[in-house]
Amino acid sequence: MDYRLEAHEMPLHRVFSADFKFSIPEYQRPYAWDKEQAEQLLDDLAEALDRDTEEPYFLGSIVLVKQPNRPPAEVIDGQQRITTLSLLLAVLRDLTDNDELRASLQRMLIQPGEIALGHKPEPRLQLRKRDQDFFTKYVQAAGATEVLRQLPSLALSTGAQTAVQANVRALHKKLVEPEWTEDRRLALVRMLNLRTYLVVVSTPDLNSAHRIFSVMNSRGLDLSPADIFKSKVIGSITDPLSQDYAAKWEDAEESLGRDAFADLFLHLRMIFSRRRAVRGLLTEFQEDVLKGYLPSQGTQFIDDVLVPYADAYINIRDRSYTAPSGAAAVNAWFNRLAQLDNNDWRPPALWALHKHRHDAAMLDELLRALERLAASMHIRRVYTTPRVQRYAALLRELDEGYGVGAPALQLTDTERTETIDHLDGELYLANKIRKYVLLRLDEVLANSSGVTYEHAIVTVEHVLPQNPDRGSTWKTIFTDAQRRDWTHRLGNLVLLNRAKNSQAQNYEFAQKKQIYFLGKGVSTFALTSQVLSEPDWNPVVVQRRHQRLLAELCNEWGL
Repeated sequence: MDYRLEAHEMPLHRVFSADFKFSIPEYQRPYAWDKEQAEQLLDDLAEALDRDTEEPYFLGSIVLVKQPNRPPAEVIDGQQRITTLSLLLAVLRDLTDNDELRASLQRMLIQPGEIALGHKPEPRLQLRKRDQDFFTKYVQAAGATEVLRQLPSLALSTGAQTAVQANVRALHKKLVEPEWTEDRRLALVRMLNLRTYLVVVSTPDLNSAHRIFSVMNSRGLDLSPADIFKSKVIGSITDPLSQDYAAKWEDAEESLGRDAFADLFLHLRMIFSRRRAVRGLLTEFQEDVLKGYLPSQGTQFIDDVLVPYADAYINIRDRSYTAPSGAAAVNAWFNRLAQLDNNDWRPPALWALHKHRHDAAMLDELLRALERLAASMHIRRVYTTPRVQRYAALLRELDEGYGVGAPALQLTDTERTETIDHLDGELYLANKIRKYVLLRLDEVLANSSGVTYEHAIVTVEHVLPQNPDRGSTWKTIFTDAQRRDWTHRLGNLVLLNRAKNSQAQNYEFAQKKQIYFLGKGVSTFALTSQVLSEPDWNPVVVQRRHQRLLAELCNEWGL
């Protein structure tokens, strides 16, 4: 068995060349990056472009099964990245008016044929069989993305195809914004080709490739940035204090745990710099944080920064804040914020707890506003860069003394309208936000502060089924148009602490209430109890309930 391993840093003009003919094995999961990740990739590239340096920009690694000196390459790790790069190249190709640039970008997507050798043009990247014809027709073919952006959703047959279309639309939308002139797009293409690199790891053996992938993604105990910062800070403290302060540092790390302790340094960098990271923690933490304390104030860094912020992190994570009064309300906000799918809100929360630890009323008010902002961005699916920039602006304003009146904490009229539109739409189909919204709503209905559920399973269910059985009374109570209008919207949704049951989901209303919503072992949520009190379930009931629930959310979040 051949275990030869090769690893090379390669610019993208080599990656998308005749040296490689990429294919995605059938056992791999389909393409699944969402538009937030695609937009983030483009934002990261734009930041590297705007820094206007000649330093290489690394996009990470890909792991391949590939014989030396032969183009065929199975992608074991890196499919999402290389597919999204292909989408970006295709959008750039279809936006340019420069024939030479268009042809150059097309060669990065399709290997030109050689008529003299009898070679036909071939795609540089082959997706799984179910999606490759689609990918060739709507991405790799010249001008294809213009057609793809207008394609109706009914023409998309897989989740991968839906993701491809969504990301092409998102990349196109950003690249036609006023700042993206033709010259700037050309500069981006040149940066991609000449100083944007992937680490290409290849081996001829599949088992070896999987081992490499596992090692690259495993979490060892290698030297971390926190360890390096420790050596600098403790090294700056002279005896006999150095031993005591080393113990303080290690106590903080032990209390948090290694992973959370590493996260703390990321949050501290944000709190001190009040801007999004662009060059890596090792560089920026030393410049933005430690530079103000070293070489002569290492003890102050540990006493005034590391220890109190570690304590604040524990209070937030464990919902363990204490105060003579008002602690429960503060911990309830920490609990709500923890249900979000990102931790970008933590630096402002840490700042608030560090600065106002002894003022529970102030913390309650500030965290309420923070949760409102965070929830709105979560519901609107604001992706990482603008989300972090908003929190950076908030940190700057908090430092300037704005408090709860900080402009960055307020929602604009447009943001409020967009939030309501998402809540008013087909909420069930918004997989990443629906449970957060419904649990938050259930808490409002229960009139409880920070209500939590210990159920192993909490599912979002329909009252009117998604696909009623043929002959079901559901189809006489609701017309096809009414089912399209209401099936996935707020008024038709409930929470259950049980796994989905495909048969029970289609029960008639009375049977569904009795067996599925009130069956053995089922605990009812406040949101679900409302449904149990309804004698019938028809379009009028659903619409009335929808408007009432939407109004509750708008009132809770001040929309």
